[in-house]
Amino acid sequence: MCRDRGGGAGLTAGRRGRSDSTPAARPAKTVFFGSGAFGIPTLEVLASDPDVELVGVVSAPDRPAGRGGHSSAVPVAARARELGLPLLQPERLRSPEALESIVALGAALGVLTDYGQIVPAALLEAFAAGILNVHPSLLPRHRGATPVPAAILGGDVESGVTLIRMDDGLDTGPIVAAERLALTGSETTPELERRLAAIGSALVRRTVGPWLRGALVARPQDDGLATMTRPLRREDGRLDAGRTAATLERQVRAYQPWPGSFLETSVRLLVWRAEATPSEPDDRAGTLVRSGDTAALVTVDGRLRLIEVQPAGGPRMTGAELLRGRPGFVEPSGGSGRSG
Repeated sequence: MCRDRGGGAGLTAGRRGRSDSTPAARPAKTVFFGSGAFGIPTLEVLASDPDVELVGVVSAPDRPAGRGGHSSAVPVAARARELGLPLLQPERLRSPEALESIVALGAALGVLTDYGQIVPAALLEAFAAGILNVHPSLLPRHRGATPVPAAILGGDVESGVTLIRMDDGLDTGPIVAAERLALTGSETTPELERRLAAIGSALVRRTVGPWLRGALVARPQDDGLATMTRPLRREDGRLDAGRTAATLERQVRAYQPWPGSFLETSVRLLVWRAEATPSEPDDRAGTLVRSGDTAALVTVDGRLRLIEVQPAGGPRMTGAELLRGRPGFVEPSGGSGRSG
């Protein structure tokens, strides 16, 4: 668990009187924890930050990929190798061997984002300045594994990045810094993740030096405002006509690339882009009807027009192209097309 909850991290009292923009006389040894592509901009910032000496990168192990079974590195591990940084890839972070090798680096600070394993309390306590977690939401909203899809699915008008000092809870540590981002209501998860990754790395660049000098004080989160997210499952991607068309349109944008949003028709149909439109007289929820030059799923409130789709095993195409190739997919009355 995190020591000095809510306090600053200053490593020496003598640094408190210095300007926030003044580099530390001696860079703080730092370890970065990350695996996915979201962490690459932060890794690159730390590698060039005069306030830190990046003594190690902890990432997921290489895994077999493709039919040939050749090993493939996760994005952060691949970038660390390109930068010539010391790389550790433990199977289990909480194993005694992994803990010993990380502690032996003698780092004062850890920075974590998109890593993929729970950090044990023994490791949290090993860093004098704590471990800072770069979380892609405005905490305490959307704690947990899938904050970016949750923001889109929830119709949030803003998102952002929060930098917290990790404790032994799930994204519950005190807030060191945050930056907001207004949403347009058209973002997909990959697009929003890229924007938040850039915001997060810039936030780390501005924050790490002042944090190390004790110029920042972390503030506790308001647990009463907390919401939780969970890992997504394949079945979450099913487009349920019992939900509103507006909700399903947000789902299509939120659940990219995983688990995707799909309809079960004569073939599984993956939906990449859609739009919500009002219901028409005689619409029956669950039917597939013609809507202009494309198909639409009738829901309990509105129609979900299928703008870009992909039949299982086939290429991506417009909804109009789908109907031209499969004229029996729907009838103008919606009487034959049924999703499940």
